[in-house]
Amino acid sequence: MAPEWRPIAFGVIVRARGTLPWSFAAEREEHFTEIARRAATRGLPELRYPEGWPRDTYSLHGLRAALLAEDQDELRALSRELFETMFAQGRHLADVEAVLDAAQRAGMDRERVRRGIEDPVVKQRLRAQTDAALEHGVTGVPTVEVAGKLFWGDDRLEEAAAALVY
Repeated sequence: MAPEWRPIAFGVIVRARGTLPWSFAAEREEHFTEIARRAATRGLPELRYPEGWPRDTYSLHGLRAALLAEDQDELRALSRELFETMFAQGRHLADVEAVLDAAQRAGMDRERVRRGIEDPVVKQRLRAQTDAALEHGVTGVPTVEVAGKLFWGDDRLEEAAAALVY
């Protein structure tokens, strides 16, 4: 069974829950070290956080672009490209051109994405998916649901995968 990816606005989630992301905490450096270790173990490129991350970053353009993906394969390809743009290249996703570059690399039509990220219907769909995630108990990203149980955080992905074993 392949996972179904659903873009949601993380900032809305943390504001609604009244929580503070680890990336805002004073002791966040130990988390950066652990994330860098996991990335290296998985053969990922060295992380380059955009200047001002996480406080001065904005990802709504990327999330809206993700809603324009025509299927889950295209959504996964775009997600990889957006993460590459933000965390390997260190580019802000508030830069519409950065998002459009990622969409184009994922095989999406650049001009369709440009129009779509400003479409009120797409904006409302992101709000609706975020609201649904809140109602479902999502507290952060990524969240994976397996057999009704939610696993939150990239450090819990292996645990979620293990829960798939019958």
